Amino acid sequence: MRVIFMGTPDFAVGTLEAVIAAGHEVVLAVTQPDKPKGRGKSMQAPPVKECAAAHKIPVYQPARIREAECIAYLKEFQPDIMIVAAFGQILPKEILEMPKYGCVNVHASLLPKYRGAAPIQWAVINGDAVSGVTTMRMDAGLDTGDMIEKAEVVLAEDETGGSLFDRLAEVGAKLCVHTIQAIEDGTAVYTKQNEAEATHVGMIKKQMGNIDWMQPAVTIERLIRGLNPWPSAYTKLNGKTLKIWRAAVETGGDAKDAGKVVTANKKELKIQTGDGILSLLEVQLEGKKRMDIEAFLRGYEVMEQTILTME
Repeated sequence: MRVIFMGTPDFAVGTLEAVIAAGHEVVLAVTQPDKPKGRGKSMQAPPVKECAAAHKIPVYQPARIREAECIAYLKEFQPDIMIVAAFGQILPKEILEMPKYGCVNVHASLLPKYRGAAPIQWAVINGDAVSGVTTMRMDAGLDTGDMIEKAEVVLAEDETGGSLFDRLAEVGAKLCVHTIQAIEDGTAVYTKQNEAEATHVGMIKKQMGNIDWMQPAVTIERLIRGLNPWPSAYTKLNGKTLKIWRAAVETGGDAKDAGKVVTANKKELKIQTGDGILSLLEVQLEGKKRMDIEAFLRGYEVMEQTILTME
């Protein structure tokens, strides 16, 4: 099939590679414009652009895909199908109706649960036992189109947003290729989403990582894993930002001491929460490297009764 591929981050790269490997003719890769990154603000290309360039696939980077000139340009490529994976822009009706077989989205949740921008992190933050990927035929709504295929992934106890991202990217790539084959064979089954079961999740923002110690230890530990590697969960220790990368939940303590250091020795640093105790396992103090808790405590003295605060 003649394919226009639309995607931007690492999550989409595996799908693009799989579509190419399956023998489809990817005639164009559409991705977001390059963005300034880092302290030097040098322009950085999206991962999909780099992947497409490596395969000598033409790249198109419109700021607004719904502009008339963009639509006209896409039409020149006469695609049989468009594959969309974490592209980052809403497609207008003119583009959705352009390809013979429509536009197929690879969405990193088991729809209709977690429509929206950040389903992967929210699955971890909310403590879900199972996540997955859904392929769907796109319509004018946000992740509301008819579902085609699903693949489930069981979350590990120590699952992070980053690890689930990688696993779902791999699963999504395989599912996409299978879905394209089913569409081409005429065996694809389209199932409407149950609106009564639909949930929506918003974008992840940096301030979400600001730990509220009045929350239960279980909730905070999930937040830490869900926001790893970005934007990370953090607190204030003696006026400095302390990122927390790994922690373990323990029972006990008194909720009135939430945020207080209840154990501090050469091997352990434990914080009271609104329900239970959080034992910190891997941290990163402002201006320092990530390190396990024993290494951190060797170089930084923390006194019991110290209060950790929100930023």
